[in-house]
Amino acid sequence: MRVTVFGATGAIGRLVVQRLLDDGHEVTALVRTPAKLALAHPRLTVRTGQLSDRAAVEQAVGGADAVISALGPSLKRSTKGSQLADGTRTLVQVMEAREVTRFIGLATPSLADPRDRPHWKHKVLPVLAGLMFPHALVELKGMTEAVTGSGLDYTIARITNPTNKAATGRVRSGFLGHDEVGSAMSRADIAAFLVSQLTDARYRRAMPAISN
Repeated sequence: MRVTVFGATGAIGRLVVQRLLDDGHEVTALVRTPAKLALAHPRLTVRTGQLSDRAAVEQAVGGADAVISALGPSLKRSTKGSQLADGTRTLVQVMEAREVTRFIGLATPSLADPRDRPHWKHKVLPVLAGLMFPHALVELKGMTEAVTGSGLDYTIARITNPTNKAATGRVRSGFLGHDEVGSAMSRADIAAFLVSQLTDARYRRAMPAISN
């Protein structure tokens, strides 16, 4: 499968790219600083650009079977603007124009899925995020709404506490108030889950919460 990855130089994004290559996929990564990816592979194409550059996004997405986004907002309180939300809207527009319908991305349980039942995370996490990372929460909402309000065939995995522990291969997934989903999850397992959604239809147009 031909997969375009955004956020490929991040802690989860690099693992996504490596997992895709290990599984035999053709990968295109759009990054601002190619040296940060530090990966070379015959099936990896690295393009330089950013989400604000529509032409670069079009070039990266063209010919893809799916897009995986490991992008997430900055947690710095000093960060301004809506670059990621605006960029995600551009990405969605390009995907729809190019008829690339499969989108796999990330969010947090601060944002609810319609299949959730009432849960303490719905009350606590948005308050904490609003106090500690107000700009990040606004960006995350904008990014998520750009995708869920589109016609894309999306899966957005909601994560709470990513760690650098080794992969366990154990994944809990589902909807808050329905399924037993915890908080901590290794980044390696998060990456594996994202890649698995290329062929797993359980969470089409849904935002499952995931953990180890």
